[in-house]
Amino acid sequence: MTHPTTVEIPLYRLAHGRTGDKGNRSCISVIAYDPRWWALLVQQVTEARVATLFAARRPTRVARYLLPRLTAMNFVLDDVLDGGVNGSLNLDTHGKTLSSLLLGLPLTLDAAQAEHIEPLHP
Repeated sequence: MTHPTTVEIPLYRLAHGRTGDKGNRSCISVIAYDPRWWALLVQQVTEARVATLFAARRPTRVARYLLPRLTAMNFVLDDVLDGGVNGSLNLDTHGKTLSSLLLGLPLTLDAAQAEHIEPLHP
């Protein structure tokens, strides 16, 4: 029996998120639980992957801003809130649930690295 050399996990196993809005723009922060995962997050949670993940919302621009001293990053997605709070009939006009979508992004880790992930607590 062979063991896999890599495993796939959702981003929420390594980081948490926070979402804010300004007009038709959503800002989603991703904050590492542990600094040792920072390099992996920078490598895999990219503008291109986030743009693909949010393609159905048709962002006109996705920008990533790194905050290495905080082991955090902030994504700014333009034109994803259906016009924003005052211009949308969307149930989530502030886009607060968009961080949940991003935190489901699959990441690939070496199987040995995955052994060091803290277990989820109920």
